[in-house]
Amino acid sequence: MNLSNLKPAKGAANKAGKVVGRGQGSGKGGTATRGHKGAKSRSGYSKKIGFEGGQMPLQRRVPKFGFTNINRKEYKGINLDALQALVDNKIVKDTVTFETLIENRLARKNDLVKILGGGELKASLKVSVHKFTASAKAAIEAAGGEALSL
Repeated sequence: MNLSNLKPAKGAANKAGKVVGRGQGSGKGGTATRGHKGAKSRSGYSKKIGFEGGQMPLQRRVPKFGFTNINRKEYKGINLDALQALVDNKIVKDTVTFETLIENRLARKNDLVKILGGGELKASLKVSVHKFTASAKAAIEAAGGEALSL
């Protein structure tokens, strides 16, 4: 036995807290440490999310405007120069599919992909994704490629 292996006797540590609401004689009876009156003293009390003690909550103070279309489809935009970079790095030769874009981390599997007309495309590519801008489609076809929508 030395100082490095001293420990309290079994059951001596981690004593349970004082039990409340068990009569006046216990010292924690009556209000059972909840104070007098008010919402927090009642059974079944639960504070609403964003409740600020009766002050007008931030969510209601801030002005609301605009419109959110629940049917909106969000597309991941990929420019032509990103496709050209795939050709330059010898990752693709003649065909770019949605799966190719996922493998090269340009898109994720649940994304909808739209090819945008940014940059320049020199290679003749057969591109197969969800959507194309008019300028991107024209540039792909001008380079001798093909633009196919899924």
